[in-house]
Amino acid sequence: MTAAVNTNPGLASRLVNGILAIQPLANLAKHQARQMMIKRAERIGVPWTQEVKTLQALDWKDDLAQVENLQLSYPDYYVTSFHAYETGNLSWQAAFEVEPAAYAVHAKIWQDAEEAQGDPMLRQSYHNILKNQIPNEPRDILDVGCSVGLSSFALQAVYPHAKITGLDLSPYFLAVANYRAGQRQANINWLHAQAESTGLPDASFDLVSIFLMCHELPQGPTRQILAEMRRLLRPGGYLAIMDMNPKSEVYKKMPAYILTLLKSTEPYLDEYFALDIEQAIVEAGFQTPTIINNTHRHRTAIAQVSG
Repeated sequence: MTAAVNTNPGLASRLVNGILAIQPLANLAKHQARQMMIKRAERIGVPWTQEVKTLQALDWKDDLAQVENLQLSYPDYYVTSFHAYETGNLSWQAAFEVEPAAYAVHAKIWQDAEEAQGDPMLRQSYHNILKNQIPNEPRDILDVGCSVGLSSFALQAVYPHAKITGLDLSPYFLAVANYRAGQRQANINWLHAQAESTGLPDASFDLVSIFLMCHELPQGPTRQILAEMRRLLRPGGYLAIMDMNPKSEVYKKMPAYILTLLKSTEPYLDEYFALDIEQAIVEAGFQTPTIINNTHRHRTAIAQVSG
């Protein structure tokens, strides 16, 4: 039986939603959020502007052709504004800015560390949990929502003998991932597909990793993806999800101005915060997950296939 989930946001969140329902104010919030990230990146030594110019100057036809599935249909929830980009993840600009944005967003996670090390340290905290919770090294790993490959390359460093597949819905992200793989001489299989319906064979993987993706989804697709991951995992396989922790005091106490900027770039945040991820994972056919906080605002859920 599925328990009822309270999807009603709190007072502060409802006020923010009211502001964002006014289009000029929503556009202003998106602009401010974007400018704040660019300024933070440049301040901590991440050359956002120069890096984007370098990527824009390249010819992307071959990389795009190698990864793009022209038969793919995009779900409605994906064809919308994300992260201050009107076309969301379906644009070159979004793809070119993913990496510097990651460094900017995660700059302030650890108080005593260099801000530019925030993103690598976040990934390392996640991988430490994987190593501690999964006794045997996986042979085949699926990185869902792999974006431009940052999470895939990091997983390859942790599990150098594993065969890794990076899956994403954005062909632009995957084209950049393919380019970066060439620079790194990394052997990763890039798959342009819906996570809800991958087209991959049953029982193909020992580990499915979902890193910072679920907060970008409505609850319905999240549940469909969990069911698909259950199908793809071998007996004894593991699902690992690292994402924002809705129970974190950081989000509960977040000033209204910052919450407005955050929600202006994350259209499904209310649904994510209301999702009982533990229950959803169990309903998809997994054992009760282990939930571990890996920062003061992120958590990792690891669950083994039931039976």
